[in-house]
Amino acid sequence: MGQFKLSNIERVKDISKEDFINNYYKPQRPVLIENLTKEWDAFEKWNLDYIQSLAGDQIVPLYNNEATKGKQKSAEPATEMKLYDYIEILKTQPTDLRIFFYDIMKKMPVLSQDFKYPNIGLKFFKRLPVLFFGSKGSQVLAHYDMDLADLVHFHFHGTKRITLFSPEQTKYLYRIPFTVHNLEEIDMANPDFKKFPALKYAEGIQVEMKHGDALYMPSGYWHFVEYLDGGFSMTLRAFSKNPKTALNMMYNVFFMRHFENLMRKLRGQKWLDYKNRKAIKNTHKNLEKLK
Repeated sequence: MGQFKLSNIERVKDISKEDFINNYYKPQRPVLIENLTKEWDAFEKWNLDYIQSLAGDQIVPLYNNEATKGKQKSAEPATEMKLYDYIEILKTQPTDLRIFFYDIMKKMPVLSQDFKYPNIGLKFFKRLPVLFFGSKGSQVLAHYDMDLADLVHFHFHGTKRITLFSPEQTKYLYRIPFTVHNLEEIDMANPDFKKFPALKYAEGIQVEMKHGDALYMPSGYWHFVEYLDGGFSMTLRAFSKNPKTALNMMYNVFFMRHFENLMRKLRGQKWLDYKNRKAIKNTHKNLEKLK
């Protein structure tokens, strides 16, 4: 077992549009902005109790940390529950159940009154602010977003730790073909360098987020998420203007995702086992080139 080569995130209290564009967006460098939400109503209001008070009787799909198997789709919920009851669990006990991609505008549009889209030079896709919920100790598989958007991720209630890897580090991360994540058996919190030797060459950036913090994650950046307390986060996304990135996004969303689910349906576990072997083979080829 070992630890990744990690550097700390760059932190700023505040940032101008010009500085953000020149120092972070154009060079595609992550940054944590501490005071971006201080003027929002959400900074004072958003906590688990507040979200719970708005939950009503709505039912939400919940995801766990178990790998999908056989003919399951690539992103299939483990169960469903009333949002009110799920938040009660977050407040009282650990669970590996998480809410993934909760669409604010469809499910709780009143929340849109509590925040503003930051004027930092990104053209945000305003139809899709989304929330993510997790419990103390829960983790999110290392992945990058399929739509390759630039992300600004805001955390509320408690703390969470995120480890970032640039797209250039993909060659060391055992990415599974036709997906945007790596081998599910890898423990990213405690990587096994004997079993997965390429991981020791991966260089990452680690950040611990507290209530109100905003994290800029450039397009294609891998992120491994660990909840240190029960809490939730909101992501705003801005689609890349780079033509190559736009083409890759269209491939991911309109071909790769559907091809993956079709192959799972047709071949089941054999397809998954084949891809896992391929991920190891491809990554170790990259390792040989390095040597």
